[in-house]
Amino acid sequence: MAQRMIQLDQDKLSCSICLQLLKHPVTIPCGHSYCMDCIKNYWDEKEKHSCPQCREIFTPRPVLVKNTMLAELVEDLKKAEHLTASPDHAYPGPGDVACDFCSGRKRKASESCLVCMASNCEHHLQPHYSVSPPKKHKLIKATSKLQENICPRHDEEMKIFCLSDQRCICCLCLMDEHKDHVTVSAAAERAEKQKRLGRNRQKFLQRIQEREKDVKMLHRRGEAINLSADKAFRECDKAFKDLISLIEKKSFEGKQKIRSKQKAEQNRVKELQEKIEQEIRDLRRRDTELQQLSLTGDHLRFLKNYSSLSHLSASTNVPTYNNVTLQYFEDVAASVSRTRDKVKALLSDEMPKISVGTTKADILLPQGEPKTRDEFLKYSCQITLDPNTAHTLLSLSDSNRKVTLMSRNQSYPSHPDKFLEWWQVLSREGLTGHCYWEVKCNGTVGVAAAYKDIGRRGTREECGFGLNDKSWSLTVSGSGYEFKHNNIPTPISGPLSSRIGVYLDHRAGTLSFYSITETMNLLHRVQTRFTQSLYVGLWLPQSAGHTAEVCELKKRINIK
Repeated sequence: MAQRMIQLDQDKLSCSICLQLLKHPVTIPCGHSYCMDCIKNYWDEKEKHSCPQCREIFTPRPVLVKNTMLAELVEDLKKAEHLTASPDHAYPGPGDVACDFCSGRKRKASESCLVCMASNCEHHLQPHYSVSPPKKHKLIKATSKLQENICPRHDEEMKIFCLSDQRCICCLCLMDEHKDHVTVSAAAERAEKQKRLGRNRQKFLQRIQEREKDVKMLHRRGEAINLSADKAFRECDKAFKDLISLIEKKSFEGKQKIRSKQKAEQNRVKELQEKIEQEIRDLRRRDTELQQLSLTGDHLRFLKNYSSLSHLSASTNVPTYNNVTLQYFEDVAASVSRTRDKVKALLSDEMPKISVGTTKADILLPQGEPKTRDEFLKYSCQITLDPNTAHTLLSLSDSNRKVTLMSRNQSYPSHPDKFLEWWQVLSREGLTGHCYWEVKCNGTVGVAAAYKDIGRRGTREECGFGLNDKSWSLTVSGSGYEFKHNNIPTPISGPLSSRIGVYLDHRAGTLSFYSITETMNLLHRVQTRFTQSLYVGLWLPQSAGHTAEVCELKKRINIK
């Protein structure tokens, strides 16, 4: 009967448009009710605003207001349907927890009570919502491990945490074997460990953010590699096409010259050949006349013609061109062969350089940074400050590793590298590769890295560490940290420390600042592309007496 009533109520509380239970029910002037979104969409598609059931037309379009009574009835219906759910959902299945209070066939427990130490179904859970003191009990999601909270020795709830043994105990344990131990309430220990858990989560989240940045950076690197490779491919293709075109042009010109010279030489040979053949014909004719003269019996005729016929005219001057011509063409072939060999040698020498250069220039994948201080110390480098760069109010000591801001000028010789306007100093050493150094700060100190060509005199933006594109600076003070590059400030949160560690991976383009306490705490990481060697920079922006010292570090080598 109850099931039939629920079905009847559900029919009455259904929307005639979507045929589902009313959602945000509204009643229009004719008395029919619909889901607010259903009737809105229905009217938006129609020119006239009418009721979908009785077709009554409304002018103007009615203002829709939620029907509170219908909304409450719908909620009651949902609760009733939940209580009369099918057996498959009401009773425990694999992995579910059974109600401790049900008799006969037990229903599925929805929540467990940490005070009652029992699990309850929806029906037996009702007192925890409506009756005191159960209303004050702590409920959790139903679990089968409630017995783990009971002392196996005394059968009491374990509400105390023994710091000495690092385990939970009950009140009777406290009076017995743990009476001389340091103990706190389980709730207090949970609160303390919850704080640590929060800090650990922050570290995990920070590491996730770092890794996500690395993924984005690698994605950008991959895109840059593709763009660079495509550009190199196009330029290489164009260059080789130009080279091939030039070679084809020179080949054509060389062949044309050979053919032109060949034709000229052939013409000259033909001309000389014709002259010689003409001379041979003339000689044969003279020879015939001489033969006839020798056979004549007329002595007077013989003597008369002898002088004119016996005289041999000068031979046609025909130089020998064969060897010269052949030698000329051999020289051409030899010249072309030498040119070919030079081009082959040039390409053989240059192509490996192009390949290696492309690999070094394009593929710069970052390496994971060290995690512990011992790992950082493997990359430690000895840093000394350069007196030639120090402002005259800065005093250097401790083998030029410590700088102090003085109230009077120091006696430094003039030098073009000296900072004239700002209380700054640079290191002697330029850094590339993997480098790590630490700075001990007393007062407000700027820990920086800069290019050698940063300005020495001029405006604050031209010379100040962190105020231009030639330097990166972390300001350390008693109130916290601030990072600057290109005059853009970035507030930094992190544990306060007077010792700052700086790690440089020049090739990967990373510069990381760490606060050194019991652990290495990352404050800020720069991701860029360094175009020059970096120099360690220090600046003291406030009162006299503030100091900064580049610590003397020793590399720690693990010997296995």
